[in-house]
Amino acid sequence: MVSRFAAALMLACLAAVPARADDMPVIKVEMRDGVITPSTIEVPANTRFKLEISNTGTSPVEFESTELKREKALAAGATSSIVFRTLDPGTYAVFDDFHPEAKASLVAK
Repeated sequence: MVSRFAAALMLACLAAVPARADDMPVIKVEMRDGVITPSTIEVPANTRFKLEISNTGTSPVEFESTELKREKALAAGATSSIVFRTLDPGTYAVFDDFHPEAKASLVAK
């Protein structure tokens, strides 16, 4: 009887554990001297995800979105991430604040 209770308690605890960062989708974005690749960044709507941004260029970049209220500056050769709890379905403008010609769309669907 005690072992059934312990097993039920363990299952209840495991069900209550939030998803780890390793379990969430990772979407990769490359920024390189005024170019954002891909130009349309597709992400899951209503799902926690990580955006991994790599600056493969020779100058600093800043991934920014006014609509999403997110920004991340990266030195040349650096990689960093932004975790999004969830996004409503839609299209959001993103740009490189250091290279005004670099624009992309983040599409949550």
